[in-house]
Amino acid sequence: MSVFFDTNVLVYCTDTAALAKQAVARRLVALASAKGDSVISTQVLIELFNVLTRKQKMPADTARTMTLAYTGWTVVQSDLALVTAAMDKAIQHQLSIWDAMVVEAALRANVQTLYTEDLTHGQRFGGMTVVNPFYN
Repeated sequence: MSVFFDTNVLVYCTDTAALAKQAVARRLVALASAKGDSVISTQVLIELFNVLTRKQKMPADTARTMTLAYTGWTVVQSDLALVTAAMDKAIQHQLSIWDAMVVEAALRANVQTLYTEDLTHGQRFGGMTVVNPFYN
């Protein structure tokens, strides 16, 4: 069962200000990595590098290394077809274009689960379910 990770879940892996979320995120990433069924997108890589360097003030070389470590997973490329489908999804479901891009990338990868805290826990898009791993 393949899973897609949104940026926010990966960011929590290094967030020392949110230790409970950090533990959950690290456990999910380790489990999915061990199973070999993890998926991200080029957008997630870009956003992750940005957050690590801008918000967490991580040195750029360290952030680059950490971000590129995720390229061992399946990476969905952003292209015109994905952007166009994301615009349609944003309009149809009243999502931000960034969230719609994540949804479309996950759908393109045919994953069953999208881990994010930016969408409604339990929301479904086709055969994919949104899971907020921090939902109580």
